[in-house]
Amino acid sequence: MKKSTYGLTAWLFLIIAVVITSMMLFQNSKALTSITADKFETMWKNNQIKSIEVNSDGRISTVEIVANDNNRYSTSIASTRLDDFLKDNANDTVTQKYKEPTTIPVWVQFLPTGILIIFTVMMMVMFMNQSQGGGGRGVMSFGKSKAQKATNDKKVTFKDVAGEDEEKAELEEVVDFLKYPKKYRDMGARIPKGVLLVGPPGTGKTLLAKAVAGEAGVAFFSISGSDFVEMFVGVGASRVRDLFETAKKNSPCIIFIDEIDAVARQRGAGLGGGHDEREQTLNQLLVEMDGFGIHEDIIVIAATNRPDILDKAILRPGRFDRQILVGAPDAKGREEILKVHSKNKPLAEDVNLKTLAKRTPGFTGADLENLMNEASILSVRARKSTITMEELEEAITRVIAGPEKKSRVISEKDRKLTAYHEAGHAIVMRNLPNADPVHQISIIPRGSAGGYTMHLPEEDRSYMSKEGLKDEMVSLLGGRVAEKLILGDISTGASNDIERATNIARSMVMKYGMSDKLGTIAFGDEQGEVFLGRDFGRSKNYSEEVAAEIDEEIKMFITEAYNRSETILIENMDKLHLVAKALLEKEKLEADEFESLISTGKYPDGSSVEEISEKKKESEDISTEVKEENDKEMTLEDFEKKDL
Repeated sequence: MKKSTYGLTAWLFLIIAVVITSMMLFQNSKALTSITADKFETMWKNNQIKSIEVNSDGRISTVEIVANDNNRYSTSIASTRLDDFLKDNANDTVTQKYKEPTTIPVWVQFLPTGILIIFTVMMMVMFMNQSQGGGGRGVMSFGKSKAQKATNDKKVTFKDVAGEDEEKAELEEVVDFLKYPKKYRDMGARIPKGVLLVGPPGTGKTLLAKAVAGEAGVAFFSISGSDFVEMFVGVGASRVRDLFETAKKNSPCIIFIDEIDAVARQRGAGLGGGHDEREQTLNQLLVEMDGFGIHEDIIVIAATNRPDILDKAILRPGRFDRQILVGAPDAKGREEILKVHSKNKPLAEDVNLKTLAKRTPGFTGADLENLMNEASILSVRARKSTITMEELEEAITRVIAGPEKKSRVISEKDRKLTAYHEAGHAIVMRNLPNADPVHQISIIPRGSAGGYTMHLPEEDRSYMSKEGLKDEMVSLLGGRVAEKLILGDISTGASNDIERATNIARSMVMKYGMSDKLGTIAFGDEQGEVFLGRDFGRSKNYSEEVAAEIDEEIKMFITEAYNRSETILIENMDKLHLVAKALLEKEKLEADEFESLISTGKYPDGSSVEEISEKKKESEDISTEVKEENDKEMTLEDFEKKDL
């Protein structure tokens, strides 16, 4: 029964109950004024009664009385007493009627109670269904699996997955096994029962799993790890059993468990004991994966971005014994992904996907899809028929830093501070051998930032050298140094730069072993977030003396970077003023404009910053004069109207 049916039935019973209750109240409202038996006898003897109507059950008589003044009364009196009284006090002027005793059927008497009971049961069932997640499931079926079987309407294949060539190659064996299991069995080979897809969010783990099912042409059951765990103990384990029973009936098939870390976290890693519902669900999952053999043709594919917190038992051979890392794509992969997501979009002739791929290092498949969608929205907003490179460039910046906030009112002092801050970053970056080239500089606020200096790497990097990390710290501190040198004061605008530089220095000392003083030693346990129960009582693996030396080394790296940044800006002070002035005039500089200013002191078209400033000032003066003239004419016109 669907949720809507439950709601309709509940409302129906509620209406019936209200109607019956109203009828009973209406009948009670017609009841006569009650008097005592003595009062009735007194009125009878005083000739104050016009007529009576007696309804007797043989033991008690109910008398309805109509008085001479037409008022109506009722009384209850013993039947024998009433008969004796009327025999001894006969009165022919009073009309007397006698009704046959009526009995109400038992089912009618219990009807209101029955309706109330049914209504209560219906409401309990509805609430139980809602507490179990709804979805049209019956109250007694909450132990059933919530896995959704994929349909063939939207079949996904490896052609729909771009930029994951190595991952697809690993999974092609799974597809081949599901298609032709006999040749593997004849060779004595065993295909892994479980495949674990590990990678950051948005890299296409779910899409890869669907593509495996689409290529193999087998049933695909998809479920989230959180769907197993409920408030009732044993429900998760029951759902695991039902899931595998359903899979065995639809063999060969693929079971895909998304976010498996929700149910497969390390056991005994909580402070409240080890027999909670989640751990029982995990135990059942382990048992079920051991329970089906190689002849049942069931492959379990799971996805997670937190492999460090998974229970070791689930990663052993025979369960999830194959792990496939699904990372961010490289430049070639990003280009292929962009081709997939731009397939149904009208691109202009100036769009170069290869260039876009080089300008989006670190972007995942989800980021690239969002990038193309943002560009489409911007094109519609600009009322264009095609997506141009301008919209794509803006979309990249929007994905990285957020939308521009041109309407924000900024004082001239803050604009000057931001201009020198961003110019400081750009000048320092250009004079560092290991820094990335500057791509764009802006003092227009985006997101929470007052401005930004965007740099794009010339190639994808897998590693960073010590000198590269030191140069990155120098470039991060360029904004703070420029503020101090030019304005003689510092601001809170460099807080994020300082935080990032400090994290780099700390990692160099504690994680990468790049400190000459402390040597090639890793300090601390780099496990990411603290995992409650496992890491709650963990202590440092180094002494307080070493901690003090670590702090000194971190400070040394930061101080060295600050001094190098200061030296670069002092040597290039004229260029710092030039770029800052250009930013104050144009608010945004592209890479070619920045390089031209640094190299020749002029823009690419040959105009100088002073010429642009003068033209802008002349334009503003003309606009001011026109406005004043319009205001003056309007004032005279209003004056003439006033005189008339």
